[in-house]
Order: sequence, then C-alpha cells, then structure tokens
Amino acid sequence: MRLQVRLLLAIIFVGVAKVEGTAEAETNNAAYIFTSFRGDGKDGLHLAYSKNGLQWTALKGDKSFLKPMIGGKLMRDPCIIQGPDKVFHMVWTTSWGDKGIGIAHSKDLINWSEQKFIPVMAHEPTARNCWAPEITWDPDGNQYVIYWATTLPNKFKETIKSADKGWNHRMYCTTTKDFKSYTKTRLFYNPGFNVIDSTIIRVENQYLMITKDETRYPPAKNLHLATSDKVTGPWKRSPSLSPPKGFGWKAQRS
Repeated sequence: MRLQVRLLLAIIFVGVAKVEGTAEAETNNAAYIFTSFRGDGKDGLHLAYSKNGLQWTALKGDKSFLKPMIGGKLMRDPCIIQGPDKVFHMVWTTSWGDKGIGIAHSKDLINWSEQKFIPVMAHEPTARNCWAPEITWDPDGNQYVIYWATTLPNKFKETIKSADKGWNHRMYCTTTKDFKSYTKTRLFYNPGFNVIDSTIIRVENQYLMITKDETRYPPAKNLHLATSDKVTGPWKRSPSLSPPKGFGWKAQRS
C-alpha cells in the first residue's frame, strides 16, 4: 500500500516567497519566487519565478544573483522572506562546519546589503554545524525568528546510534527585532529524533512546522508535522500528518 500525500504549495516549495503583497499572483504583477543553489553552494543565490507555483522559470539565465563572501564561502539552503518593512531578508548555510549562519538584506532581490555572519552556536565549542536556517516573522513578538539544525555530539545520546556518521541534529533558534542584536540561542524543537529542514507557515490562528526525520538507521527520511499557537513555540508533535480542519490537505491510498 502506498500513501500519496499532496500538500499545499506553501509547504511543498520550501524557499518560496510571494512578492508584491497578498493579491493572487495570477491576477496582477505578483509572482512566486523560488530560492535555490547549485552544486556545493559556491556559486551563490539562484532565483526562479512562477505565476502559479507549478511552472518555474529561472531568472537571469540561471546565473547567480549573489556570491557568498563570509564563513566558509558557501551559500546553501537560502531562505528569503519579505518582512513587514517590505525588505527581503535572507539567511543561508555558510559551510559544512561553521558555528554560524549568513544573513543579508535587499529591497529588490538584486542589490544586496553587506553579508553578515551570525555566530549563533559559537558558545558551543563542540557544535559541528549550522544547517538549513529559516527565518519567519513573528507578529506577536514584533520580531524575526531564525531557526536551524545543529549537532552537539554530547547531547541527545539516545538517538546517536541511528544517526548518519554522528550527525544527530536538533532545531535551535534565536530572535531579532533589528538584525543588530540577537537573543541567546536556545533549543527550538526536539521531537525525540534526528531532525532537520524545518519550515513554518501560518494557517489561520495556528502555526504549522513541517520537519524532516533525518534518522539513518533504520532509514526514515520522512516528514512530520508539529503545531503551535506561536512562532516561538512550544511545539507539539502531531501524531500523524493530519493538519487542522479546512487546511486543504489531500491524502490518497492506492
């Protein structure tokens, strides 16, 4: 038996932002923007656009919009949102082993601010990485929440044997109101398994976190759902991939 799950575009296209307000992209000049990278990330930021979220066209001939200049000089997993200030804010993975992440800002996705390195895990001397950061606006706290996956070798030993080469991630976060000062890093989400690639969307008055189980032994590599009343948590793991009523989720068995 095979379970086929079709998600809303907002979940499927991690790294997708909608430009020019909230009007439907099909009826005006708005469009969906897809962020990505090529190879190991040395080439930098790539963008594509779509009017319907299904057919995508690479911008600038699929050439890089921004070259990485900080940390390990990679630009993997770029995530962009447009804040209430109408500025685009981007975070990304700067290397395989940095204890921080990259951040930059733009008003038009073409001209970018100076790239900055945020040493979010510098206080943890054994931290192996900071991977796949995401950024989400928190209207309740009037702040941005930045979250990513990190492996701390001496923690969560109950799942270390199931990890791939010791990569035993949990989600951590920091917040900022001005991108000048950041709150102390804290554990953001521990579902009890090796977790990575989390992304958050708001559905009515609730927040949904789609996250990946990175367990290698035995292989999992599947998606899980968690819910919260606030972007900052606490997060409650859903017993199944079943979103709130009216969310638009369709599941088929064949």
